[in-house]
Amino acid sequence: MGPSAVRAAGLNSELKSLGHQVEDAGNIHVKIAEEQHFGDRRAKYLTEIAETSQEVAHRVYQTLEAGCFPLSLGGDHSVAIGTQAGAAKFFRDRDQSLGCIWLDAHADMNTPDTSPSGNVHGMPFAATLGLGAESLTKIFGFSPKIKPEQCVLIGARDLDSRERRLVKESGVHVFTMRNIDEQGMRAVMEKSLLLANTDTVGFVVSFDMDVVDPDEAPGVGTPVPGGITFREAHLAMEMIADSKKMVAMELVEINPIIDVQNKTAALGVGLVSSALGKKIL
Repeated sequence: MGPSAVRAAGLNSELKSLGHQVEDAGNIHVKIAEEQHFGDRRAKYLTEIAETSQEVAHRVYQTLEAGCFPLSLGGDHSVAIGTQAGAAKFFRDRDQSLGCIWLDAHADMNTPDTSPSGNVHGMPFAATLGLGAESLTKIFGFSPKIKPEQCVLIGARDLDSRERRLVKESGVHVFTMRNIDEQGMRAVMEKSLLLANTDTVGFVVSFDMDVVDPDEAPGVGTPVPGGITFREAHLAMEMIADSKKMVAMELVEINPIIDVQNKTAALGVGLVSSALGKKIL
C-alpha cells in the first residue's frame, strides 16, 4: 500500500510540474505474505522476496537501458535489494562503478545469522554489500553490488547488537545522528557526496522514511525517536540534486495504515521532488 499512498499524495503531478516526463510502470506483483509459509525463521519469506527482488532488478536495469531515471517505491526496505542490483548491473556492464547514499534510522545490515527477527527488510544493505543469503546477494551472478568504501549510511540511530560489528567491519562510511547533531547536515552531506562520488559514475539514493523524526513521518514500519528534521531532510535532497550525480532513487517504508492523513507519503513526495530539482527559488 505504500506506493499507492505516494501516488495519492500527488507524486506524478508534482514531478511533471518540475518539467519531468513521468511514466508510471505500475506495481510489481508481490505474493501475499499471509498466504505463504514464512519458511526459514532466520530469513522469513526469503524465497518470495528473492523472486520479487529479481523482478525489481530487471525493471530497474531496463529503465536505465531505456535512458530513463528509475524511481522505486516501497513498501518495506527489501525493495532495495532489487533496486541496487539493477542499477549496479547496468553500470557494471559499462565498466563503471556505482556509489550509494543510504538514509535510514537503521543499518539494514543484518544477515540470517545475526538478525533477531528474521525480517529481510533488515538485510538489504548487507545484501548490496555481498553479505547474507546467496539468493539475495547473487542476483545477476556477481557480488558485492556496490563496494563498501563507496557507500554512505546517514542518520543511523538504532542498530541491533550483533549488527554493530558487521557495520564496523564492513568498510561503509557511517554518519550517525550524533554526527549530524555535531557537524550539521550540510557538512555531513558534503562529505557523503564526496565519498559516494569517488571513483564512481554516480550514486543510488535509498531513502527510508524512518530516518526522519516520527513527529514528521509517523507512517513508517519501525519508527525511532530523534530523527532528522523536515528541513534537514530537504537540505540533504537539495544537495543531492545540486550534485547532478544521482542515477537512481528509492523511497521506502511508507505504511499508510499507521500514517496520519497520509502525512508521511506527502513528505516523501516533497523529498523526491527536492532530489529531482525542486528549489525554493
